[in-house]
Amino acid sequence: MYKILDGKKVASEIKKEIAEEVAILKSGGKKIPHLAAILVGNNGSSESYVAYKVKDCEEVGFKSTLIRFGSEIGENVLLEKIAELNNDPDVDGFIVQLPLPQHISENKVIEAIDPRKDADGFHPVNIGNMVIGLPGYLPATPYGIVELLKRYGIETSGKNCVVIGRSNIVGRPVSILLSQKGMDATVTVVHSRTKNIKDIICQADIIIAAIGSPGFVTEEMVKEGAVVIDVGATRINSPDTKSGFKLVGDVDFERVAPKCSYITPVPGGVGPMTRVSLLRNTIIAAKRN
Repeated sequence: MYKILDGKKVASEIKKEIAEEVAILKSGGKKIPHLAAILVGNNGSSESYVAYKVKDCEEVGFKSTLIRFGSEIGENVLLEKIAELNNDPDVDGFIVQLPLPQHISENKVIEAIDPRKDADGFHPVNIGNMVIGLPGYLPATPYGIVELLKRYGIETSGKNCVVIGRSNIVGRPVSILLSQKGMDATVTVVHSRTKNIKDIICQADIIIAAIGSPGFVTEEMVKEGAVVIDVGATRINSPDTKSGFKLVGDVDFERVAPKCSYITPVPGGVGPMTRVSLLRNTIIAAKRN
């Protein structure tokens, strides 16, 4: 029988730990960590995700700021706001919620963020530090995935791990983290141009599905006893829910789960771990600053 990797439960435990750290800072007369978020446009998934982040900050005792812009905002105006946050001594960390409207360069925006305030861990300086094992802020989703595996005591050393997807936000960084000393997995990254992709995936002890394609991982791709981490979170219309939509992952959960030893649900798996990683990066930044 498979076990659920409950990201919501683990994130709640980590939030309690962070809240205790904040209480110690407060009692010592130190600055309370401050996380800001910039939201451009009205993407439904981004709206709900940022709302959760604000709630998370309240739970742990952080100060939080949400800055909203319409989707027609000019790139220069957004870059000016980023420069303002970079220079605001009260803000310890901030994020610019992705995706952005097409007329705004995501790379320009990411590179404009001060690496010392990069709560998402996307800046090239932080990615570079991660690659060579120097201190920095880890990308939030990979950080959350690794922490979830650790907290459930899942063995990664010498295991065959297949990462599906090669994005700079999840696929590439998580492949690096899992192969580093301490995690010691043997990692293969597969993507849209990989030949015999099913044959490679079905050899994996651990599967990280981060391709953004609902139900991509099917039961014949998963060997008995595999650990499956589903990073996918695609919003689709659903007449069965009050909101009229639901989140679905990259894994066909109902059919794949019976073959697994552990599997993450969607929602409630990787998402809460990503959000708590932002809090962790922000409190590290607050202490450093």
